[in-house]
Amino acid sequence: MTTGFDLVTMGRIGVDLYPLQTGVGLEDVTSFGKYLGGSATNVAVAAARYGRRSAVITKTGDDPFGRFLRRALAGYGVDARFVGASPRLPTPVTFCEVFPPDDFPLYFYRFPKAPDLDISVGDLDFDAIRSATVFWATVTGLSQEPSRSATLAALEARGRKGITVLDLDYRPMFWESREQAREWAGKALGHATVAVGNLDECDTAVAVREPREAAKALRDNGISLAVVKQGPKGVLAVDDTGEVEVPPVPVEVVNGLGAGDAFGGALVHGLLSGWGIERIMRFANAAGAHVAGELACSDAMPTEDQVLRRLGGTE
Repeated sequence: MTTGFDLVTMGRIGVDLYPLQTGVGLEDVTSFGKYLGGSATNVAVAAARYGRRSAVITKTGDDPFGRFLRRALAGYGVDARFVGASPRLPTPVTFCEVFPPDDFPLYFYRFPKAPDLDISVGDLDFDAIRSATVFWATVTGLSQEPSRSATLAALEARGRKGITVLDLDYRPMFWESREQAREWAGKALGHATVAVGNLDECDTAVAVREPREAAKALRDNGISLAVVKQGPKGVLAVDDTGEVEVPPVPVEVVNGLGAGDAFGGALVHGLLSGWGIERIMRFANAAGAHVAGELACSDAMPTEDQVLRRLGGTE
């Protein structure tokens, strides 16, 4: 059965190698932990932790790291039937440095090209994409062909029905310029119903950094729910019912990477649950804080009970 998923995401996958020593550069690290990574994949993992039937459209290399990722997805309860294997491109590896509380440099090894940017229109199961209650795509998927055409085709297939999320996910190293990213993000926004990003990502998408103006610009592009993450100032969300702004959840940060993906999975869970936007934002903030307090991303994605405990048992 390829229909009936609560969530189908499309985008990056890779192996995250995180240092087991913090506060030192990679040149001085002596050991690493190996984890499943990639933004769209982490969102699927996060949603699966809440019992959601999740799948990811992506591609690995045909190599041991690719086999590790498939095994990891199965362990997390994420359907891997749409995960292809490239016979010529290696599975990407990402290293980070960990300098808490707010410095986590990333080093992407996606050469000569990441398999997840080699997804073509012919790789897509349009029945699964159309029938998913939530479809999640990323701006990074627009950075190269054939992934760009495939991502746009998937978004167009949705016809702005149901919940179609565009993760603004701007990584400068994947693009020739911010202006190039803005052009393609603008085309994708025309097919989405929800947009989520931080201030820099909003600037990339709609050329506005001020939170309320950014939300307005996203809404002017036809977005029903605009979510603007403001870092230490919390998160702003605007939909047809109005706006809410909720503060961040305090946490002693271990590794800030993956917090945004935990937020995304919790956002999906809240939307599927039919919650109001204030409840969703508070829940998603707490989910992100939970992961920020852990070293790993995918391994640290919380259950609903863990999020509620961080909220003090209330929503």
